[in-house]
Amino acid sequence: MAEQHARTVKRRRQHPHAIAAAAEDSQDPLQDPSCYINRELSWLDFNARVLAEARDPRVPVLERMRFLAITANNLDEFYMIRVASLKRQQQEHFEATHPDRMTATDQLRAVAERSRKLVDGQLACLGGELVPALQEQGVRVVLGQDGLSREEQRICSDFFERQIYPLLTPLAIDPAHPFPYLSNLSLSIAVILAAPGERTPRVARVKVPSSLPRFYRAGTRGPFIPVERIISERLKRLFPGMKIVGHGVFRVTRDADFDVDEDEPDLLSAIEEELRGRRFGAVVRVETVGHLSPELSNMLETELGIAADEFQAVDGPLDLTGLFGVADALDRPDLAYPVFSGTTPPRLISVQDQEPDFFAVIRRGDILVQHPYDSFAATTERFIEQAARDPRVVAIKQTLYRTSGDTPLIGALTRAAEDGKQVVVLVELKARFDEQNNIRWARQLEQVGAHVAYGVPGLKTHAKLVLVVRQEENGVRYYAHIGTGNYNAATARTYTDFGLFTTRSEVTEEVADLFNYLTGYSRKRDYQGLWVAPINAIEKLEDLLERELEHLRAGRPAGVLIKVNGITDGRAIRAVYNAARQGLQFRLLVRGICSLRPGVAGLSESVQVRSVIGRFLEHGRVFTFANGGDPEAYLGSADLMGRNLYRRVECVVPVSDHQTRQEVLEVMELMWQDRRQSWQLNHDGSWSRVDPHSPEAGIQELLIARAKSRPMGWDLRRQ
Repeated sequence: MAEQHARTVKRRRQHPHAIAAAAEDSQDPLQDPSCYINRELSWLDFNARVLAEARDPRVPVLERMRFLAITANNLDEFYMIRVASLKRQQQEHFEATHPDRMTATDQLRAVAERSRKLVDGQLACLGGELVPALQEQGVRVVLGQDGLSREEQRICSDFFERQIYPLLTPLAIDPAHPFPYLSNLSLSIAVILAAPGERTPRVARVKVPSSLPRFYRAGTRGPFIPVERIISERLKRLFPGMKIVGHGVFRVTRDADFDVDEDEPDLLSAIEEELRGRRFGAVVRVETVGHLSPELSNMLETELGIAADEFQAVDGPLDLTGLFGVADALDRPDLAYPVFSGTTPPRLISVQDQEPDFFAVIRRGDILVQHPYDSFAATTERFIEQAARDPRVVAIKQTLYRTSGDTPLIGALTRAAEDGKQVVVLVELKARFDEQNNIRWARQLEQVGAHVAYGVPGLKTHAKLVLVVRQEENGVRYYAHIGTGNYNAATARTYTDFGLFTTRSEVTEEVADLFNYLTGYSRKRDYQGLWVAPINAIEKLEDLLERELEHLRAGRPAGVLIKVNGITDGRAIRAVYNAARQGLQFRLLVRGICSLRPGVAGLSESVQVRSVIGRFLEHGRVFTFANGGDPEAYLGSADLMGRNLYRRVECVVPVSDHQTRQEVLEVMELMWQDRRQSWQLNHDGSWSRVDPHSPEAGIQELLIARAKSRPMGWDLRRQ
């Protein structure tokens, strides 16, 4: 494979239509901004597809509620990171840098309009569809001023006195009491008060404690009620002797991104300091229940330093992420997806109740796993735990980008270090919203003598890698795991990801070289099998596309099927466009953002884009090529986005084992053929369901059924 690849590289560089060639001609259609879809708007389209699951009557009603909560959480993060970035660009007068050439101001205007439609859709889903559907099942969710019975009011009053009132601290706002700090995503009630004999109204703020349930259930079978309603109806209890003139509920969203100088002598401490400052980020959005009174809105504009267009009036409850709590509080399996736990791949099923020997199984051939259909506990976690216990293992090296709080992996690595094994862990301190967890793991591992590194300056370590070094009869042998998803037991139950276990020297030796790059000063650039970003990943893709074109010109089978989370990188998109203009067929499964525009005459007529949305979050990255009738498959951590290709360390591995490669190719084809869960991107940038009424099982249901058909193995009893 390496020799064939080298010949392809040489041919590509000599070919007059080399894919990597930049389009210098100003008349080149690839320079036309209309060829590209804005990434921020594309992301909002993705969130709209998730919202469509919440509105789909074929989905169990509690799962629809969870989908709705997911869209609310997604939108919060979008404002905290992406909108905050656009506002900084606008303030600093940055020029447009993306291929669509939209300025920050253009994008903010379009985002505001699209977000408004999305929020309107969320509220229509909740009030017009989910609340009535739950009502039919004997579950009430109270919105607005819907009536409560006398008994329900009594229960709410009791809850207020016992659980809420002790937590409330009303804060006056006047010359003697400065405007209070409003923390990110906090829910507040602004109250207008009048004192006897005074003509000038007063204002106070009451913070809704975040420790309270977002929706309180009044009794074991009573309705779920927004907690701010319970407080608002009892404001006189907080302000005795004052007249309540009016009140308004609002919620503040702040810039939650940060930037750390990688030259800081103590990077870990510098990031901790930035995390403490994150809660003081600039305000990027103020949501209000309806329109606030002029007194309150003017006060917030002045005190928060925001413009009127940064207010978002919402005709319903704020913070719909609280619907997760409603769904979790209801013990109604009849209203949810059937329970499913990943099963054991056949080659790892126990014999006579004995735990399988991972190393012996891998020596007999590569193992492919796909979570959550394959148990994360019985595969990836068990591999690392066995390595930690095995007296022949002398070293374990692992990357950690995001991991769960209940993970046994840290415990296994800790024991291995305490037993004298060399343990090297690449901890990514800048994994957004997981920084604090990763700092804690880093400190814990350092305390037991593990070697903890933070990667290459200026790059995030996003590769998913484990390398085990084992002393065997014929010398040292490497065992590797290369994955598409994080070493996180929680997300492995809800994200679809591939993992490859191998002891093939052409892979494991390059993984060892990659760890040396991450921990030391290695400058190796001639990786033959692996795609390593930012060293050679985009070049590898371009080389393989040129090889497909050569097969196409020669009349041999040619075509590309790729699955990623996002495609936004201009160079990668131009590579696809250049190949498509020469007739190469592309099928792209893009879960989220897609800046590429398919089906455009003379540009991308041979490109189709689909997105699979369902019970699990499609997270795996896979690249397959027809290769003249001898198909190839690659899997790894890299999306086709600028951050992945140039600002992160990523790893994509060839799937060399024939049987394993066939498994990957089969799943990819099944996913492309899916009709139940698939959406299609149209040339005008809109998305439409492939078949909104399909009675067929979706790809995820199909893979669940396949996993369930396996005999039960050792891991299921362990769980």
